[in-house]
This record gives sequence, structure tokens and C-alpha cells, in this order.
Amino acid sequence: MPDLSVDTPYGRLTLTEENGELARVRWGGEGGDRTDVLTDAAAQLADYFAGSRRTFDLPIAIRPGLQGEVMRAMVAIPFGETRTYGDLAKALAVPAQAIGQACGANPIPVIVPCHRILGATGLGGFSAPGGVETKVALLRHEGAASLLL
Repeated sequence: MPDLSVDTPYGRLTLTEENGELARVRWGGEGGDRTDVLTDAAAQLADYFAGSRRTFDLPIAIRPGLQGEVMRAMVAIPFGETRTYGDLAKALAVPAQAIGQACGANPIPVIVPCHRILGATGLGGFSAPGGVETKVALLRHEGAASLLL
């Protein structure tokens, strides 16, 4: 599978394409493949981090089942807004713990914005290097820092 690595203000991200769709974003890595999907994803990420893009327009490999439902729900959360695990649990009629597990297993962080999902009384977790600190930094980047106070 082709992959392309890009440097961001929050560390290096490696983008992976599968069957013409963005299938994975992982922290770290080294990839130098250039495909239309990966080049477009890299450009859109650069625009996002530069503050000139609020939404992504990419073909995303949505996982089947609950994981896919949660991915679609996360993508629907507007830039700079957050939801709780409980909000998504209620909307999808599943336990909040299942939402937490699906968020933790999100294969496309940042672009599928799992950082916009918070716990009822705290930030919840985040799988990136730096953990919750990276989550807070992404929320600050989106202007959602006031929600954290």
C-alpha cells in the first residue's frame, strides 16, 4: 500500500492509501509515495494546519459496523466543536464505552477528528504521541480551547 509522510506542527504523520481511499493516518513513519489521493491529503492537511481549511474533502475508507458509524459521526462534527462519548452513544444507541473503544481505534486521526470527542467530565484519551496534550493542542488549533476550561 502506498504511503506518504508529512511533517505537521504536532509531529510527523504517515498517510496510507488503499483501493483509492485514505485508509490510515499514523503518527511517525517514513513514506514517500506520491499518488493523487496521498498528495491531495497532504495538501489538505497542510491547509488545515495553516488555518485555511476547516473540512477535509477526501475519499475515506470507512470501516464496517460500529467503527464506521462512529467514524461518520466524528466527521460530521464541525471544526471547533466537540461532542462527548455520551452524545455519540445516545445518537448511535450504543454504550459510551463502545464509542470510546471506536474512537481509540480510529484509523484516520485528525482527518476523522476523534480529538473532538470528550468525556463527560474530562478530556478522555488520545492515541497520539503526547496523548491528551496533543488532543488539547488540536482543539486549541480549532479554537475549541474555551471548551476545555
